[in-house]
Parts: sequence; structure tokens; C-alpha cells
Amino acid sequence: MDITIHTSFLPHDDPDASLAFYRDTLGFEVRSDVGNGAMRWITVGPPDQPGTSILLAPPAADPGITDDERRTVAEMMAKGIYGWVLLATPDLDGTFEKLQAGDAEVVQEPTDQPWGMRDCAFRDPAGNMVRIQEVR
Repeated sequence: MDITIHTSFLPHDDPDASLAFYRDTLGFEVRSDVGNGAMRWITVGPPDQPGTSILLAPPAADPGITDDERRTVAEMMAKGIYGWVLLATPDLDGTFEKLQAGDAEVVQEPTDQPWGMRDCAFRDPAGNMVRIQEVR
């Protein structure tokens, strides 16, 4: 089999704030931006990785969930426990400084983890956990 990761999903509740975070703070390029108002689907990704993207999507648009489930998703997003992504960089300290200067919500400063990885964590505007590992 020849399978790659093409697109991964993260929810948003404010497309403009999410777009600003992923484009302006993380430096991702916008690959598509469709819809309007809160019902926008925005695809972003690292400029040097055109085959890998993150789809920022409104969770309320899913026709298969009930109003109660939509409320549960909104509550989980508000707590920051609904969505997350794991990114990597060869310069964790430099990346952390740039993100911190960009007013990203810091969850954890660069830390040597007991399992051997060094990483840090932020929340995006929708509350999604963004962990960044150092590639050694």
C-alpha cells in the first residue's frame, strides 16, 4: 500500500481568528477558503509540504449530529479537549519565542518530557491543543 496523510481536521468556532493563528502566527499558507460567515472551511498547511494540510471546519455544519451533540462539542472546544494536532520543528526554542510573541495562548513552555521528547504546547483560538515537538 502507498498511503499518505493528506488532510487532518480541526474544528473552529471563529474562522477569522483561526485563519489569523494558522496563517499569521504559525506561518501556514492558505490552500482554500470556502463558505461564508461562521460556515467556512479553511485549508492550511506548511508552505514546504504541499501534500499535507489541516482543514479548519465548523463542527456545527455536520448534518449527522443532534443539537445536544453540538452543545457537547462546543463545551469540549471551550475546555480545549476536543481537537489537537502534533507539529514538529528543528528549532523548538525559536518557534516557541515567535509563537509567544504572536500572543498565542501558552499551555506549556519547552519541556524535556520523561518519554524522551522535548515539546511545548499552545491553544489555538478554538481551544484546540497545538503541541510542537523538537525534531532532533
